[in-house]
Amino acid sequence: MPSASVLPTARLDRPRLYWELGIVLALSLGASAVYSIVSIVARLTDETPLADQSATLNGSQSPREWLDFTYQFLGIVFGLAAVALVLFLLWKPGQNPFRQLGFDLTRPGKDVLGGFGLLLVIGIPGLALYLAGRAFGFTVAVVPSPLDTFWWTIPILVLAALKAALLEEIIVVGYLFTRLRELGWSPWTIILSSAVLRGSYHLYQGVGPFFGNVAMGVMFGWCYNRWGRTMPLVVTHWLLDILSFVGYPLALAWWPGLLAPAT
Repeated sequence: MPSASVLPTARLDRPRLYWELGIVLALSLGASAVYSIVSIVARLTDETPLADQSATLNGSQSPREWLDFTYQFLGIVFGLAAVALVLFLLWKPGQNPFRQLGFDLTRPGKDVLGGFGLLLVIGIPGLALYLAGRAFGFTVAVVPSPLDTFWWTIPILVLAALKAALLEEIIVVGYLFTRLRELGWSPWTIILSSAVLRGSYHLYQGVGPFFGNVAMGVMFGWCYNRWGRTMPLVVTHWLLDILSFVGYPLALAWWPGLLAPAT
């Protein structure tokens, strides 16, 4: 039984952890989820049908090339501040947060293979769900950035994909799972909560992407609960977003009738 001097600290830890969780999410993907919920309400109440609406990914920030690059690059750098924050919050004397979250290079081969395996399991059904959503009218058309705008466009898109992968997998999986375990949540409650959060901040793309990302979140959460590593999840997410940001414009050029927004 813990001593009397330990009990007050233990009682204070729970509210402190909930406050910490709330602040971290408000500074990162929790805020994105709130904005996405507002966005889907606005879309569903708009006179234009959902199937005829569009969502722009990585759009230009300025008509001037140097300024556009600056805004894009700064958005990536400062967007990673939330990742640095959670790693700092998990850092304790004698405890490496990178090792704790399985975000290190101790097993690169297995992490890369696991990442590619997850890509096959998630990527193909995800594409099928998006196409089905477009066909049935419950997913908006995603408008990607053109690939030939500037010489730096593709490198910036690759970095933007890495930022998204780090933000989502380090915060929504690694950090969130760690803190919710400390609060005594059960494994499947954590997995489902994380998955719903993941789906919520994709609602701006429509109802289909919400359910697709919830399913992806369940798979990622189960894998993290089993493997204890975020690295393969980051690999999968990075590859998925590279394919989305860079590969989608090519697919749009090949199949404009299926993928292009209504005009």
